Amino acid sequence: MKSKIAEAINLKTSPVAVLWTDQKPEDALQFKEGRWGCVIAMLNKAAQGKTAVFDEKTHGCQGGATGLGFKKYEEGYIEYFLSTGENIEKEGEFYKQSPEYAKDFVNSLPDITTPTKYVVLKPLDKVTEDEEPKVIVFLVNADQISGLTFFANYDQPTQDNVTTFFGAGCHSTILQPIEQSKSDTPKALIGLTDPSARKFVDKNILSFSIPYERFLEMEDNVEESFLTKETWAPIKDRI
Repeated sequence: MKSKIAEAINLKTSPVAVLWTDQKPEDALQFKEGRWGCVIAMLNKAAQGKTAVFDEKTHGCQGGATGLGFKKYEEGYIEYFLSTGENIEKEGEFYKQSPEYAKDFVNSLPDITTPTKYVVLKPLDKVTEDEEPKVIVFLVNADQISGLTFFANYDQPTQDNVTTFFGAGCHSTILQPIEQSKSDTPKALIGLTDPSARKFVDKNILSFSIPYERFLEMEDNVEESFLTKETWAPIKDRI
């Protein structure tokens, strides 16, 4: 599947489709069982044309298990790791001021359980007609986020159709957008603000994730929108 949006914003990489499936793709990248890895590293590979697959034993890390919907965080460690580091044998990340705030964050995450054996990240143009993604993720720069943010508000009477959340990279690119897909008015999400995930993408890149049904609506509006008009043209040319 080709994306009109990707062409309109002069995207240099592929939009990435997030899929739930019980069929493991052939020749897909996959973390080794029990080995640490970051989902965002695989997302970046998918944007470059590869396919990546995860299951309950190859999600990479505890945050990835939650972000992919395989397993919720277990309290007793994570709230200290995300905050002060007390009570654990590792320096805390200091992303939250206190373990209590960190625990509140963990408990606020969407209650999503992946219903299939695998979660797959696949370039959009490799998605087949019998596959239906959950989310489409664009890895984009500031100019492209500008265009996508305005475009997500183009066909809506409201002005708050793009949002962002605190959380791990896989929370902002996968978990939270899937939660948005349940809404009658789903929002797109700007993500990859997690410092721990930033090292796996270029310094100028953030993510823009769109629930799939909303993505299809937006695809239908490209030609009539500002993305094909004079206002956008010089921005597109410099990307």
